[in-house]
Formats: sequence, structure tokens, C-alpha cells
Amino acid sequence: MDFDAIVVGGGHAGIEAALAIARLDFSVLMITQNLDCIGKLSCNPAVGGLAKGNMVREIDALGGEMGRLIDSTMIQFRVLNRSRGPAVQAPRAHADKAAYQALAKQTLEQQKNLVIFQDTVLDFMLDGAGREVRGVLTERGRRFQAPKVVVTTGTFLNGRIFIGEFSMSAGRLGEPAAAGLEQGLQRVGFKLGRLKTGTPARVHRDSLDFDRMEPQFGDEDIVPFSFSHDTVDRPRLPCYVTFTNERTHRILSDNMRRSPLYSGKIVGHGARYCPSIEDKVVKFPDRTRHQIFVEPEGLNTAEMYLNGISTSMPEDVQREFIHTIAGMENAWIMRPGYAVEYDYIDPSQLYPSLECKMVRGLYVAGQTNGSSGYEEAAGQGLMAGINAARSLQGKEPLILSRAEAYIGVMIDDLVTLGTEEPYRMFTSRAEHRLSLRHDSSDMRLAEIGREVGLVGDEYYQRFLEKRDGVSEIKELLRKRRMSEADIGALKRLTDAEGRRLLQFTNGFDIDSCVGKSGYQMLKVPEVGLTHLAAVDGSLVNGKPLEWARQVELDVKYEGYVARQQRQVDRFYRMERMKISPDFDYDGVRGISNEAREKFKRVRPLSVGQASRISGVRNSDIAILVVTLGRWAKQAG
Repeated sequence: MDFDAIVVGGGHAGIEAALAIARLDFSVLMITQNLDCIGKLSCNPAVGGLAKGNMVREIDALGGEMGRLIDSTMIQFRVLNRSRGPAVQAPRAHADKAAYQALAKQTLEQQKNLVIFQDTVLDFMLDGAGREVRGVLTERGRRFQAPKVVVTTGTFLNGRIFIGEFSMSAGRLGEPAAAGLEQGLQRVGFKLGRLKTGTPARVHRDSLDFDRMEPQFGDEDIVPFSFSHDTVDRPRLPCYVTFTNERTHRILSDNMRRSPLYSGKIVGHGARYCPSIEDKVVKFPDRTRHQIFVEPEGLNTAEMYLNGISTSMPEDVQREFIHTIAGMENAWIMRPGYAVEYDYIDPSQLYPSLECKMVRGLYVAGQTNGSSGYEEAAGQGLMAGINAARSLQGKEPLILSRAEAYIGVMIDDLVTLGTEEPYRMFTSRAEHRLSLRHDSSDMRLAEIGREVGLVGDEYYQRFLEKRDGVSEIKELLRKRRMSEADIGALKRLTDAEGRRLLQFTNGFDIDSCVGKSGYQMLKVPEVGLTHLAAVDGSLVNGKPLEWARQVELDVKYEGYVARQQRQVDRFYRMERMKISPDFDYDGVRGISNEAREKFKRVRPLSVGQASRISGVRNSDIAILVVTLGRWAKQAG
């Protein structure tokens, strides 16, 4: 049977890739090892978080699915870093794992143009020259043809799990690895490496003493991840906080020789930002305790996830050290923690479209590229799916820049710099993060999603209403001038207990604001749009709270964003200087040999991307720019 595209894998990258291609009216075959594991949240039960929540909302603004899935299955919601600046705030939600997984599978099953099939892909079919993909070959000998293939194998590619002295071939505990495809990837020309990740034990809720832990409740006001939702009405469960202690650390230290991390069994690189409890004990010997978040995995399960103590220690050691933790003295371990080691490809062998440089029509997304996390995988899957479809349409690929989206930052980092450890998105990776706030994702990307064809009429109409509403509020604020009565009303604002709401620092004289516009008043740090609306309700005019919040942040940080925009303009000037993929770097005189080799390996598509390659000097970029300009004149 022939298809327009084949997606290998049913995780978060595979889901977004398959849905994007099918919704753009092409026939798609998704091949996955186990239909019952589609969309599985294999590690922590949360979606979103710092920078990650921004990516989920970017996925939604482009027409992806993850935001809708988590809105429909969440059991707790929080905006992280509320007390800090807007650039580092982000939504995070705990999912009912089983409900999320079931809804993801149902969404795929109901999607027109999409067929799901259970099997394991072992190899690729190529054209006679070995330069274009033609389909895939499966474990059971099935041959499926398609001119586009998207590989999203996650941690299953030649995966192996470790629990102390025990190890076995597996992608997840109880699920077989994807063995054999690594040879097909190598035959194509990919360089493979090994990475390591891990997960903590799951324990039975009824065996825990929650009175000895600190409850952690979610926010009362939920901000939906999907811009197509106004509200989220879901049951809510608390999480709990407890800590390791010196007894815990002593048990771990005494058994460190039994850890596969320190016995030499594991050779793959793990993530520095998410160390196992063994790593924490070794690398932070002065710390007497480490925080643990005890998180429910769903409404209809007793399993609790022990976030913060990922481990690959033997099961007897896991039981012993967990029982030293307050509230877990009698904890019953339902599933042990373990490490998983797996193959990944060098992502610098991909174009920014996520298409393979060696074989046309072959795309790779998700943890196969060396990233970690559901959100990073979903963002890559969506972009790989969009670009596979655009290639079928005969259109140029969609490349999001670092100034447009966290997704753009992530993909540029991966394909330009490569990675030797699991890549995770942080706000600090984004130079223009103040312009990449989670609340502005639709303003940045909905028009792009519309042009691509994934943003439908209803969603787009909601976006236009919001965009016009935000503009209307800003215009009202510019026109509204503060009278003496207005200033007096602001000074008298009190909370329910009668306390003054507006107390100014640094000797600020609010009486001097008579005659200023509402827009100017919002630039005063202590003054919010809710204060101005309390004086004159027509300023908000019944608009949703989220619109008002976006206006407030836009106005307050307007000066910072304007400064950042000048940097963005310089960035775009570099990005507009394009370089052909087959550019002859051997013909460029004066650049260093190191830069020449790196340019030939990465094959940057712009001077901007070339400038971000590690180890390339400014002098190399200057020579490259001059050479490009000279050759362009000669060609003209």
C-alpha cells in the first residue's frame, strides 16, 4: 500500500507529525510498536514548565495538538515564577496519564487521511542512487512506500534499561526496544551516539503518610494551554513535597558501587540539569537534603510519581533509601526507578527543516535527535510534519527563527551545534525571550499557522477577535487622561481587608500623574490594568482577563522589547544572507581550517546560522560575507 508519508513512532513527536501531514490533506501511515502506548507520558506526569509551557502554546498557535490534549486531561495547573518577570513565567499542568494517552490515540484514530499500524520498522527503502527515501521495511517483512518518512523513535532506538546489576533490552520497562533501525540509519550515513535518561520509582498512594508532607495545590485560575479554549473545568488533585535526609544519602553512598552509573555499565551521557539522586549525592556532598515532589499519575490510579529521585539503583537499595524519607516509611514500590540508554543521531546532519542532509524526504524529530522532554519532541514533530507536507506541496520549508519561537531556538541549537547530552529547552537559551512570552504565542505564530493551513476558521476568528481586542484596549488607554478625581480614586483603592492596594516605592508622587494617559500610568511598576479598570471599567470594556494581562505586560515592557527588537533586526539581517547547501567552502580564501571543516559539516543555510557554529571566529564570518557578496556580483 502506498502513502504520501510514513511516520515511525507514536510518541509526542510522532503524534504531531502525523496529524500535521494528515490535516494538510496527505495520506499518512503511522507505524508504532504498540498501539496501546501511543501518546504515553513515560516519565513525569506533567506537561509544560519553564520554556516548555511556552513551546506547548507555540505548538497550539501553529495548529498542533498538545495544548488541547493537556487542557482536556489535566488534574492540576500552575503558572511557574509568578513572582518573577514575564519572560521566565510559564504554565505547567499535571496530566491524568491514562486519560491523556487515551485521548491522543482517539484523536489519531478519528483523523481523516491517517492510518495507524502496529509493527516495528527495521530499514528504509531508497532510490537506486541512495539519495531519496522511498518507504520502509518492517520486522514482519511488510514494505510500505512513501516519498516522505518521519522518524520519531524516542528512547526506543536500541534502548537498554538498567536497575542496579540487572539490565535488559527495552525502550521502557516492560516494552521492547526498537532494534535494527539503527543499522538503517547508519547505512543512510547518520552518526549515532548513546544518551541516557532515567525515571524514579512509582509508589502506592495508600502506603504514604501525607500528614508528614507539605501539600502543594494548583492555581485556582487556570490559563488554558490552547488558545481555542476559554476555560478548563477539570477535577484537581494536590501534589506533596518532602525531602531526602542524611540517612538517605548515607545508604546511597554505601551502595554507590552497585549503581550502573558508577560501575561503568552505562556509557551514554545523561542530562546535567536533571541528575539522578545518585548524581546529586556524589556531586553535591554538602547538601543535607534534596526536595521531592510526590505527584499523582491520574484520577483512577493509586500510583504516585516521586519527582526528584530518579534512580537506577538496585531494587533493594531503592526500597531502603525511600523508606528513610518522611511520609514514605512504609511506601510500597509499584514500579522501580531505572535508567534507559539509547541511540540518537547527530542532529547537525539535519537541515533546519529537520530533513536529512544525505537522503531527501527523510525527516527526524524528537529524542532521536538528542532532545529530552515531551514538549521538545512535540515541537520538532510538528515542524517535521509541516515541512514534509510542504515538500509534497512543492513549497519552501517553514523555518522558525530564534526571534519567533522557542521551537526555533531549539531546532537551531540542535542542527547548528549538535548535542552530546539530552537537550532540554531553558529560557536562558533564548536571546529574545522577552518577546517569546507564553501569552503572546498566538500573536507571533497564528498567522503562520494559518498560512501553513493548520489553523482553522474558528481558531483564526478567535485570534482576530483577541488581536483586535488587545489593540482596542491599548487605544483606549492612550486616549484616557487621568483627572484629579481619577488619581484620588486610585489612591483610595483598598482590598477586602481595607488595606491600601497601591503603595509606591522610591518616593513616587502619584499626584504628578494628573493629565497622563492610562497607557503612561501602566508603565508605573505598581499600577496594573485592574487598578485602572477599577477607576474606569470602560478601559477593559468586558474583555477577557487574559487579554488585559497581555496588554499590561506589553505596555510595561515596551521599552525593553524595543531594545530587544533592535537586536532582532540585526539578527534578521544576518539570516537574510542566504547560503546554498552546496556552497563550495574550499574556494573561500582566508578562513581558518577549523571553520572550513565546521561549515562543510553543518552546511549552514544563512550567515546567521554560520555565525552560531561553535568555534567559528568573527573574522571567519567577515571573510565569508565578503566572499558571498563577491560571488553574488559575479553571478549577477
